[in-house]
Amino acid sequence: MKKYAWMLVAMALVLVVAACGNGKDSSGTAEGNKGKVGIAMPTKSSERWVNDGNNMVKEFEKLGYDTDLQYGEDVVENQVSQIENMITKGVNAIVVASIDGESLTDVLQKAHDAGVKVIAYDRLIKKSEYVDYYATFDNFKVGVLQGSYIEEKLGLKDGKGPFNIELFGGSPDDNNAYFFFDGAMSILQPYIDSGKLVVRSKQTTMAQAATLRWDGAAAQARMDNLLSANYASGSLDAVLSPYDGISIGILSSLKGVGYGTGDRKLPVVTGQDAELASVKSILAGEQTQTVFKDTRELAKKAVEMTESVLQGTEAEVNDTTTYDNGAKIVPSYLLEPVSVDQINADQVLVDSGYYTKDQLAE
Repeated sequence: MKKYAWMLVAMALVLVVAACGNGKDSSGTAEGNKGKVGIAMPTKSSERWVNDGNNMVKEFEKLGYDTDLQYGEDVVENQVSQIENMITKGVNAIVVASIDGESLTDVLQKAHDAGVKVIAYDRLIKKSEYVDYYATFDNFKVGVLQGSYIEEKLGLKDGKGPFNIELFGGSPDDNNAYFFFDGAMSILQPYIDSGKLVVRSKQTTMAQAATLRWDGAAAQARMDNLLSANYASGSLDAVLSPYDGISIGILSSLKGVGYGTGDRKLPVVTGQDAELASVKSILAGEQTQTVFKDTRELAKKAVEMTESVLQGTEAEVNDTTTYDNGAKIVPSYLLEPVSVDQINADQVLVDSGYYTKDQLAE
């Protein structure tokens, strides 16, 4: 009997040790794990959002957080449902790059009621007081860099002109699109007013220039219409484009009617995000410029903000006045964008490790 009793004790000890060695609680979370963070991204159709999501997962996991990364594929209802599921799963915080910044009010109320902290990522979330912080770039400066590049390349400061230009804006449901457009127009509007820049289509407002969901195909279709209606004679000298995916669509339209062949030069075409296809296009002499936003640094900043709110401390911010979402002024951290063209692409993108020379040469 004693021998049998000792066997039972030994077996119990083995089970206890195994349970301790397992290092997991009943929810399957490793002991010592700081918690779980949801990451709601808009779409996988843009490589930058894929990189953003992966960068944040890597940074959070370094700090000991589990993550739940989801992509809404530019369908608002998908993103709302994904955030609801994250809340149900018991995440401690959610980082959100919104598809539509005005459609998350109800689901953020649910997040607040569940004690979940919310960080807006790159796109401001509107009409909710339950946005703790906002991590983004200096979005007005992005537009200034695009407008200034057109100004420089056309020699507008030197009095050259007139030149023909057409204007494209980003998605009207993305708060950043207005900052980009306003920044660019702060440079370009005086030249339009003086006649040094001519918009033959007369489509000069954000409402007229907007591109829903940043859709390159929609931009291509609009460019087709602009060219056929306004440029049967004469040439287009510049196109303000706010984003690389839109720029690719614009260039497809331009090349389709003969720009880039013979003596018919492609116009100056701006962009944003330094997506690989557009950087290759720049190096090939097609797209002219892009604005690089180092999303590795943005991911780190969003993770730092999330860590701060979960630890009950204030996050580092450098802007407490600009981003009024209609319910509050959201404390923000703005990172610096950089203009990139053929001249500095290697220095900015390769030397920083964002791309390799082989990637750009493929």
